[in-house]
Amino acid sequence: MRPHSHTGGRHELGQNFLTHRPTLRRLTDLVAETDGPILELGAGDGALTEHLARLGRDLRAIDIDARRVARLRTRVPTASVQVSDALHEPLNRPVVVGNIPFHLTTPILRRLLDHDGWRHAVLLTQWEVARKRAGVGGATMMTAQAAPWFSFRQHERVPAAHFRPMPAVDGGILTVSRRERALLATQERRPYESFISAVFRSRGHGILQVLRNTGHPPSRAHGALSDAGVAHRALPRDLRPEQWATLWKRLNAHDSRRAGQ
Repeated sequence: MRPHSHTGGRHELGQNFLTHRPTLRRLTDLVAETDGPILELGAGDGALTEHLARLGRDLRAIDIDARRVARLRTRVPTASVQVSDALHEPLNRPVVVGNIPFHLTTPILRRLLDHDGWRHAVLLTQWEVARKRAGVGGATMMTAQAAPWFSFRQHERVPAAHFRPMPAVDGGILTVSRRERALLATQERRPYESFISAVFRSRGHGILQVLRNTGHPPSRAHGALSDAGVAHRALPRDLRPEQWATLWKRLNAHDSRRAGQ
């Protein structure tokens, strides 16, 4: 199916141009630390595309606006510039980069975390999204669910004044990398995500009480928390990726033994 092409302005499409050259260079420098073919999401007028093209790597840039794609093909002839939607484009290149439309940040992140064809992502998102995904101030449910397989890092804050048109909030640079050695096996991902969802959605004054409220006997939860080095009064947002993985392994191993009896 051919992607739906829009011809409206960037404000209509929910995109804000990044005009700050130091930030464009910073994004490019982060991409330069990776290797392999690059996929740029939401290329727009190509401010970032031109910087990426100077890396001399295989570059595919997509945008939903057909008129801008046509102009960008002339501006950056060394890149493959195509009309495509970031919510449908195959994420099958090792490096994904883009100034993400703020209103599409969550669905695009969910797509990335659910696909296997890439290794590194360099994204310009809303500042608060970058902070939450990187676990600043505490991990969110989405970050905890993905952490055994991905690492997140927050970089610079990008003031709203560096975009045109100017958005209502600041942006932030977020990098996501697939772990070379995952903390859990791939086949454990869906049940682990369900476990994290249940924990984050349950109430309790501390993780021990939360685990009890999700069906884990206190004695079993106590032992698992001890092995993971987690205080009983800690909140789910306080746990590090390694602690989540250990907690899951201990609780899941007990459940598996019971099922085999």
